[in-house]
Amino acid sequence: MTKDAVFTMKVEADLRAAFIAEAEAVHRPASQLVRDYMRDFITQRRAEREHEAWFRAQVEEGARQADDPAVKRIPHERVADDWRRQRAALVKKAPKARG
Repeated sequence: MTKDAVFTMKVEADLRAAFIAEAEAVHRPASQLVRDYMRDFITQRRAEREHEAWFRAQVEEGARQADDPAVKRIPHERVADDWRRQRAALVKKAPKARG
């Protein structure tokens, strides 16, 4: 990738000196590290936006279904009973704790 833009920023002198020293310690140019950080930040932010969009779509779908009288409902009591049965089966399988 060609480098055809210049990015100038102001930082504290001690921050710059410490960064340059650490970059030299790992045998990497400081500019390469900054480019890597920028790429990582962009990747992270894009992933966060994609997750946010997915989550909002899930919430909207849930709200739509909650308002739809045709959607089959499962009563809380049934869900709680199913969970109690599953928990009891798991407790049976678990090794006994030594006291």
